[in-house]
Amino acid sequence: MENLFSDRNLSLLFNQTFWFNTVIVVAGTVIIYWLLRSLIGFISSRLGRFDNDHRSRLYNIVVEMLRTTSHLLLFIFSLLIAVKFIDLPATWHRNISHGWFIALMLQFALWLDCCVRLWLINMLRDPTHVRNPVTMVILGIMLRIFIWAIMMLAILSNMGVNITALVASLGVGGIAVALAIQTVLSDVFASLAIGLDKPFEIGDFIVFGDIAGSIEHIGLKTTRIRSLSGEQIVCANAVLLQQTIHNYKRMQERRIQFRFGISYNTPAEKARQIGSIVKEIIQGVEQTRFDRAHFLSFDVSQLTYEVIYFVTDADYNKYMDIQQEINLQLMERLAALDVHFAFPIRHVQFTGGTLPELNMAEKASNEGEDGQQADRRHQMVR
Repeated sequence: MENLFSDRNLSLLFNQTFWFNTVIVVAGTVIIYWLLRSLIGFISSRLGRFDNDHRSRLYNIVVEMLRTTSHLLLFIFSLLIAVKFIDLPATWHRNISHGWFIALMLQFALWLDCCVRLWLINMLRDPTHVRNPVTMVILGIMLRIFIWAIMMLAILSNMGVNITALVASLGVGGIAVALAIQTVLSDVFASLAIGLDKPFEIGDFIVFGDIAGSIEHIGLKTTRIRSLSGEQIVCANAVLLQQTIHNYKRMQERRIQFRFGISYNTPAEKARQIGSIVKEIIQGVEQTRFDRAHFLSFDVSQLTYEVIYFVTDADYNKYMDIQQEINLQLMERLAALDVHFAFPIRHVQFTGGTLPELNMAEKASNEGEDGQQADRRHQMVR
C-alpha cells in the first residue's frame, strides 16, 4: 500500500501531461484503427464489385488478401502510429521500431500464407489442367514453412539475436535427416517433379519397359498403374522418372504403316494400279489422312507393297475399325482387278540324275497286301 501511494505514483496520477498523452494515444488509436479498417473494407468491397468474368486470378488473390488482414495487427499499427503524436524518451524509440518490424513481418507472412493457399486452391480447381492434389498439398506445405521460417529468422535478427549459429545448426540437422531418409526424399521430390512438369496425369495411358497401363493414382512415394491384364502395378516415383515413358493419352494422331503382298503372276499393268487403289480406299475412310503407297520390294514369294497413313483420332479401337475397313475394301478391289494375294510357295528342282519311275497302282496293291498280312498276324497273336 505504501508503494502504491508513493509520492512518485501520486505525482503521476495528478500529472496533467500524462493524462493528456494517454487521451491522445487512446483517441488516436481508435480513430486510426477505424480509418484503416474502413479504408481496407472500402477498397476490397469496391474491387469485389467488378464482374468475375473480367477478374484475373491474381486480382482475386489480392482481394482475398485484403479481406483477411488481421484486425489485431491493424490495432497494433494504429497504436504505434498514435504513439508518434506524443513525446517519448529516447529509449522507447528503439522498442517502437522493433514493434513496427515485428507487426509488419507478421502481416506480410499472413498475406503470403493466404496467397499460397488461394493459389493452390485455384490450381486445383483449374478445369483445363488436372493436377495431383498430393503434390499440390506438399508444395503448399513447403512454401508455408519457408515463409514462416524466413519471418521468424528476420524477427530474431532484428531483435539482436545472432542467427548464424542457428542457421548453421539447422543446416547440419537438415543434412543428417536428408541422408537418413534419402530414398523417401528422392521419391517425394520425384512426386513434386511429376506434379510440376506433368509428364503424365491421372487417366493417361503410358508404356515404359514391359509395363503398359493407365495411371490411377500419383502418391507421395509411389504411382499406381492399372495394367491391361487387370492387376495394379505400384512403381516408385523416382524409378518411374528414370524410364523412357510413352504417353499415348496425349497422342494427337496415329501413324500407321502396314504391308501386303500380291502374287508374282500379277502383270505390271495391274501392279501399277494398286497404289492408286489403296489411296482411293484410304481417302474414302473418315478420320484418315493418306501419306503414300508404294511397290516396295521383290520378296521370297510375293510382290510387297508398303502403305503409310495417319488416323486423326488417338483411340486405339477407332484405329482398329479403320484398319479393318481398309483391309476389307482392299480385298474387294483386288478381287475385282483379278489380282491375288500371295501365299508361301516353294519350288523344288532335282539335279544330278533322273527320278525313279513310280507306279502308283502297284504301290497301292503292295500296301493292301501288307495290310492283310498284318491283320492275319494280329489274329494269330489273339
